[in-house]
Amino acid sequence: MTLLPASRAWVGLLLCGVLATPPARSVLEATMTLQMLVQIPLLAVAGWFVGLAIPHRIAAAVVRWNGGGIPGLLLATFVGMVWMLPRMMDASVDEGWFTLAKFVSVPLLIGVPVALSWPRAGFVARGVVLLELIATAFRLGWLYLVSPMRLCSNYLLSDQLQLGKYLLGIGIAASLALAWTLMWGHIRVEYVESKL
Repeated sequence: MTLLPASRAWVGLLLCGVLATPPARSVLEATMTLQMLVQIPLLAVAGWFVGLAIPHRIAAAVVRWNGGGIPGLLLATFVGMVWMLPRMMDASVDEGWFTLAKFVSVPLLIGVPVALSWPRAGFVARGVVLLELIATAFRLGWLYLVSPMRLCSNYLLSDQLQLGKYLLGIGIAASLALAWTLMWGHIRVEYVESKL
């Protein structure tokens, strides 16, 4: 069943509202792992739903500056990197303005641009984005594992090490999935074409 555009917007807004409630925040900001790998991605998904509901005339106006989806994907990438920094994760827990900034910028500057840009992006642009995500997972995972001190004052060193392991695991799994798709997906296409 496909959701209507208005329904998609409501799903995104409802998800964002649920994530902003004190019980959800206390659970999802209790550990670095939950904040980085659950809360922030879910906020981006909420924005993605809102982006899917943007009327066609507004989306068409955005196309003028969003050639090939590249500017939108760059914006989403840079904003995502900001919220992965330990200092920003700390500030979003301690300071109200940073909390508000996270709950506004992640949906609007990551989720919405990805919803508007990903369908317009070509194979190369999508590949670059996916490779950068994988590289970021490896870089941050390595940083969190080798750092001798806590990088976030709100979280324990053991939580930092756990997040580092998860990020490395995500990097490895994503690399294998991408390699599998590129190798076997291409072979499958050639096989189907040879049968026709």
